[in-house]
Amino acid sequence: MQIKEVIVVEGKSDTMLLKSLFDCDTIETNGSAITKDTIDLIKEINQTRGVILFLDPDYPGMRIRNMILQVVPNCKQAFLNKKDAIGKGKVGIAEGDKQAIKKALLNSVSFDEQKQTITWQEFISLDIIGNKKKREFIYSHFHLGYGNNKLLFKRLNMASISKEIIEEVCNESEPI
Repeated sequence: MQIKEVIVVEGKSDTMLLKSLFDCDTIETNGSAITKDTIDLIKEINQTRGVILFLDPDYPGMRIRNMILQVVPNCKQAFLNKKDAIGKGKVGIAEGDKQAIKKALLNSVSFDEQKQTITWQEFISLDIIGNKKKREFIYSHFHLGYGNNKLLFKRLNMASISKEIIEEVCNESEPI
């Protein structure tokens, strides 16, 4: 079963480790290089699915956590003890003990039986593919950052945005 909330991590190696342990979605902050767009995405996802901050137990991780909490104060948090996050001479979630990671997250997560709010067929029927203006409008309207069609499909599901919601917004604003 999929974890309902989206887990906020620092990088790709954290995502890879979590996906090997759980059926989950993540948002990567790219370490301390977190952008306003990423914070906006976290804020948007928190309103629909919820987010869990699961950042490295070091100074940069705490700094990123505090930056996000200033904008999204009601999100869930999971913590890994520093002693459980040391490996290969580094401190971080990706270097962490798998059992400790499972324990830290299982205290914070909910499980969601509904995996998709929009199917690929529904996404295709919205005529977003090949319509860059419409894709950019949807990214902007829902504060989902920017990317290609595949990433937009993934983020729409992360944010629990259905075909009906997209149609309603597009009909009101006429992005085409």
